[in-house]
Amino acid sequence: MDRRLDGNVAGGILGEIFSLEMTSAIATCATCGKTDPIGAFMAYASAIGTVLRCPCCDTALIRLARMKGRYWMDMRGVRALQMREHR
Repeated sequence: MDRRLDGNVAGGILGEIFSLEMTSAIATCATCGKTDPIGAFMAYASAIGTVLRCPCCDTALIRLARMKGRYWMDMRGVRALQMREHR
């Protein structure tokens, strides 16, 4: 079963962690340099967690999981993350 969706599916769990709208945050892939809003990346969601991958080189940019009242996030695939401040 193909679990690949667009990155907007990660908006729920990212919204639980960050107070800013994260699907419009700009992420830069650490491998190929592709820069796009998080919502444009590929998301693979399952009961275990969500993985956001670069649509150009398939690098895992962000790995998210929620377990036993804690969030786990690995962002080693992101070179830079830009977010707009609330006004």
